[in-house]
Amino acid sequence: MEDDKHAEYTPPETSKATLTIIIQPFVGFPASSANLIAKQLKEMYSGNIVVNDAIPFPDNAFNPARSRYRADSLIKYLSSLAKDGQLIIGLTNRDISTTKDNYPDWGIMGLGYCPGKSCIASTFRLKGGNPLEKLFKVAIHELGHTQGLPHCPNQTCLMRDAEGKDHLDEEKEFCPRCKAVLIKAGWNLK
Repeated sequence: MEDDKHAEYTPPETSKATLTIIIQPFVGFPASSANLIAKQLKEMYSGNIVVNDAIPFPDNAFNPARSRYRADSLIKYLSSLAKDGQLIIGLTNRDISTTKDNYPDWGIMGLGYCPGKSCIASTFRLKGGNPLEKLFKVAIHELGHTQGLPHCPNQTCLMRDAEGKDHLDEEKEFCPRCKAVLIKAGWNLK
């Protein structure tokens, strides 16, 4: 039962408070939007946050048949750039995808290794108002995965599984269990 696994998860012994989170936009993603995501993240995370200049997409990540980028390839690439003590979140406005169940190229809003050193979030599938607020929720969700958090059954938790839909307006904050894991990992959550 996922809920039981969720309740028993504890972060690694080493404190994550010394981690630097690097916000890495890809070409075409506005610097002003990356800076806004950093500002919102600083309200939740007490460690160092750096916003890099935009970089080009790696050639091997593009799927020309669908005109989209493979999220797993982007995460692998970003992981190769991460040094010890760093997490990297890639930001893009391009379409991204991954393999899910019987779908070899499932379009997604974001993806993160769980646990891992990198993740990716995209504005491409975000609909309706407040796209940057929604992007922040996707970004913080994927950063939660890098810290080892699984999907959460709580409907208002930021770690809720999208299940192919946009539930971002319903997500409000980390639930008490997810929040406790992140606090134990060194996050300054209110």
